[in-house]
Amino acid sequence: MRPLTFVVGTGRSGSTALSRIVNAHPDVLSLNEFMASVGDTAFPKGKVTGEEFWQPLARPVPRYERLIRSGLPLPEFLYPRRPGRYASETTGIPALSLMVLPHLTDDPDALLDELRSTVVLWPGRTAAEHHLALFGLLCARFGRTAVVERSGYSTRWVPQLRAAFPHARFVHMFRDGPDCALSMSRHPGFRTICLLREIKARAGVEDLADLTDEHVRALPPDLAPLLGDRFDPALVRDRDLPLRTFGTLWSDLIVQGGEFLGPVPADRRTTLAYEDLLDAPREELTRLAEFAGVEPLPQWLDAGCALLDHSRRGSARRLTAAELGELSESCAPGTRALEGIRALDADRAAGG
Repeated sequence: MRPLTFVVGTGRSGSTALSRIVNAHPDVLSLNEFMASVGDTAFPKGKVTGEEFWQPLARPVPRYERLIRSGLPLPEFLYPRRPGRYASETTGIPALSLMVLPHLTDDPDALLDELRSTVVLWPGRTAAEHHLALFGLLCARFGRTAVVERSGYSTRWVPQLRAAFPHARFVHMFRDGPDCALSMSRHPGFRTICLLREIKARAGVEDLADLTDEHVRALPPDLAPLLGDRFDPALVRDRDLPLRTFGTLWSDLIVQGGEFLGPVPADRRTTLAYEDLLDAPREELTRLAEFAGVEPLPQWLDAGCALLDHSRRGSARRLTAAELGELSESCAPGTRALEGIRALDADRAAGG
């Protein structure tokens, strides 16, 4: 069985750059934002036919379509930059086409057609078995021997991924709390996430699917439209959101990641700090390649080093002392959890 590695984390932690670096390795199939694209719908229980498995991969993702139609496309959305036969205003953009396939090819429409022609003919089996077959199909198509999936805002999927792929390996990627939270505060996707978290908190529900008409009617006029088919982008873009909101989100995700990855066997999990990647790129990329089951090829290490952007490090230090203090305070629970995670990782590396 080919090695399968999931890179999980908070998002805004340098992981998009990591996907570009991973994709440059000739032996690695880089699945960019695969779980972010299909994770909520692509693991039905029981056996499903190839056609049934294919449907959620080919359907548009409602939350992403809503952002595009509202004039808030995320920088991670690759398909609109290479427009083809699909558009949000007419057909909608298939889940695989938005971020996954354009990362692999300049002709995502043709690759989608190629995959569909094979997958829909597959016999009934579990969703996990279909996924492994799909990864294998793509590996064969591109001549790759190992699979690395990387999605932002992905720690919540760890239990599901462990259950579906018991042999999988996990890399927990993270970045300095205040720097990461500040980056979140400037990103339309994370601004939307925080607003949706506020909606759930006001309604007292765990999931947006649990909202009733009464809940929606009780929401203020600057929040309720976010649940519609489209909304004024200013509701997200221009809203005054305190930095501590994003520090709390970062902390929650770091704590969640530590809790979910804790039960994973030590030989199938590791950590990767963005700052370590910047400080010692060859060493960290070598360690990552070996963990993922491929050789750290010299030419790949050269390419990976060239793709790293050092300019964003320490961005939170440009805040005022008061702003940085408030942000650091909201990040404190995550920072403490991260210290424990890193200490455990260092102990494992030392053979403890």
